[in-house]
Amino acid sequence: MPKLEIPLSRRASASCTFVLILLLLEVGCAGTNPSKNSPPPPPPSPQLSISISPTSANVRAGATQAFTAQLSNATNQNVNWTVNGISGGNATVGTISATGSYVAPAMLPNPNTVTVQVASAQDSSVKASSAVTLWNVTPNLASVTPASFNTGSFTLTLNGSRFVSGAQVTFGGSVLTTTYVSATKLTATGSEATAGMYAVKVTNPSPGSSVSGAVSVTVTASSGGNPPPPPPPPPPSACSGISTGQGGSLNGFLPFPADNLWNLNVASAPVDPNSAAIVNFIGGTAPVHADFGSGQFDGSIIGIPYIVVSSSQAPVTINLTDFADESDPGPMPVPANALVEGDPNPGDGDRHTLVVDNSSCWLYELYNAVPQGDGSWNAASTAVWDLQADGQRPLTWTSADAAGLSVFAGLARYDEVAAGEIKHALRFTLQHSRAAFVPPASHWAANSSNANAAPMGMRMRLKASFNISGFSAANQVLLKAMQQYGIIMADNGSNMYISGAPDDRWDNDDLHNLGQLTAADFEVVQMGTVYTQSNLPTGNAPAIAGFTAASSAVSAGTPVTLNWNVTGASYFIVTPQIGAIRGTTVVVNPAQTTTYTLIATNEFGRSTKTVTINVQ
Repeated sequence: MPKLEIPLSRRASASCTFVLILLLLEVGCAGTNPSKNSPPPPPPSPQLSISISPTSANVRAGATQAFTAQLSNATNQNVNWTVNGISGGNATVGTISATGSYVAPAMLPNPNTVTVQVASAQDSSVKASSAVTLWNVTPNLASVTPASFNTGSFTLTLNGSRFVSGAQVTFGGSVLTTTYVSATKLTATGSEATAGMYAVKVTNPSPGSSVSGAVSVTVTASSGGNPPPPPPPPPPSACSGISTGQGGSLNGFLPFPADNLWNLNVASAPVDPNSAAIVNFIGGTAPVHADFGSGQFDGSIIGIPYIVVSSSQAPVTINLTDFADESDPGPMPVPANALVEGDPNPGDGDRHTLVVDNSSCWLYELYNAVPQGDGSWNAASTAVWDLQADGQRPLTWTSADAAGLSVFAGLARYDEVAAGEIKHALRFTLQHSRAAFVPPASHWAANSSNANAAPMGMRMRLKASFNISGFSAANQVLLKAMQQYGIIMADNGSNMYISGAPDDRWDNDDLHNLGQLTAADFEVVQMGTVYTQSNLPTGNAPAIAGFTAASSAVSAGTPVTLNWNVTGASYFIVTPQIGAIRGTTVVVNPAQTTTYTLIATNEFGRSTKTVTINVQ
C-alpha cells in the first residue's frame, strides 16, 4: 500500500492550526482561573454612618444639654450641627456649638419641640437627629411680702426670678389668684381664717411644670383694732429653737414645710382600690410593733438615735464606702460622740446616725456609719436634707434609707408625745416590697415580684373606726398620728414595725400594748401614680453656667469668695471645707492650693464644676 504523503505546505498549515488551538485552550483555561493568574477584585468600601446621643431629651428654657456624635468608617471626623435645619441654631430655637453643646432658648417657641441634627462633613447626606422637647424653667422664689399678716383677706407680692406667664402661687398647698407682673415679680390674693405658718411656692406651668422652693409666711389671729401680736418664738420655719444634744427636743419645730408629703393630713384621703389585697399579702394578723423605747434590749439602745448640734460643731470628713454615686459628700458636722443605731453594740445592723444642725437647718443622715479615730466617719451612703424646703432625692437614688426618704422625718419622738401631738407620718417597714415607688420615695429595693407587694413610699392609715380610747394618753398620740397622717413604708424589715427615737422616758410596757393592733386595722391610702422602670419621669440635671473664684492666687488663709450661676438645682454642696449650703456664694479660706467642687442636685441628677485657688 503506498505511503500517504502530506505536502510540506499543508503540514505547515496544520501545525499552525494546532498551535492556535492550543493557545486558545490555554487562554480559555487561564480565563477560568483568575485566582491563579489575576489579582482578586477589591472588597467593597465600608459604609459611612453616624449616630447621635441622646436620641431625645427634655431641656428647660435657658438650660444646656450636651449631644455627642459617633462616626463610623469616616476618613473625616468633622461634623456639622443644626437646630431645625439652621446651622448652629438661633435665639428662637436654641443654639448649638461645634462640640454639640445645645443651649435652649430663653423663651419657649411654639411648638415647644425642636430637632437637633448632626451631619457628616465628609458626606452631608449622612445624618442623625434627636427630638428635643423644651420645658419651662424652674421658678426661683426669693421673698414674699408681707411676711406676717392677720387672718382674713390678703395680697402677697412675690419676688424672685424665672417666673413665666401662667405661673401659679400656692399658699399652704391651696392655689391663689395669681397675677403675672414680670419674670421677677408676681402678686397673689387669697384669704386665710386660721392662724399659723404657711409655705408659699410658685409653680410654673406645663410643659415641664415645676415648683420653686418654699418661703414661709405667718398668719396671726386678729385682735380687733389692736396691732397683731408677734408670732411666738421660735418661728416654725427656724431651727434655732431646737435644743442641742442627744435626742434634743425640737420644741415644736416641724421638719420640712407644712405642705410636705411627710406632713400631709390624709384622714379624709381615698382608700387605694387594691388596699384589701395588699393588706392580705402583708398578712392581716401581723401585729404592730413599736421599734423604739427606753433603755436597752440585748445590749443595744432601742430605736434610731439623732443628735442636735450647733454652729460650734466643726464639719468633718465623710469617707463613702459603698454608694458614693448616690450619696452626698461631706464634710458634715457629725460629732465623735454621735450615737449609732444599735449602740453600744451596733453589730452588723443598719447603723444609722442622724445629725440636725440647728444653726443652719440642715439634716445629715448616714447609713452603716462607723466613727474613725481621726474624727472622720465612714458611711455606706449619706444624704443631706434642707429642713426648710421640699427636697427629694434624685429619682432612683437611695438615701440613708432604702426608699430614698429622710429617716428622721418619720421617727416618733418623745418630745412630740409629751406635747400631745404628732403632726407627720411615721416610718415603718414591711418584709416584702416590689420594684416600684410612690412619692415621697425615690428608690426601690425589691425582694418580691408579687403585684401586691408594697412599693416603697406606700402610705397606710389606721382606720378611723378603730377605737383608740382604751389606750394610754401617750399611745393615743401615736395612734391619732397613724389615723391622721398615716405610716410610710421606708425599708424592708419586719412587718408593721414602727420607727422611733430612743428616749429613757418611753414606757416600754405601755408601748408593747400597740401590739393589739394588726395590719388588718389599717388601709392603704390611694397611691396615685406608682413609678416603675417603665414610667420614670425624665428631665435634666442642674445646668451650671459658671463657678468662679474672686481670686485665683492668694496667700494662705486669705478669704476668697466663690460664686456660681446655676439653674434647676434643689440644693448645693461645696467640697472640701464647706458642705451643704444655700444661696450662690460662699467664702473659703484655703491654707494650701485647693480645688473646690460645686455639686448641684435636683430630682433628675447632679452636675459638678470645679475651680482651683492657688496658694502662694
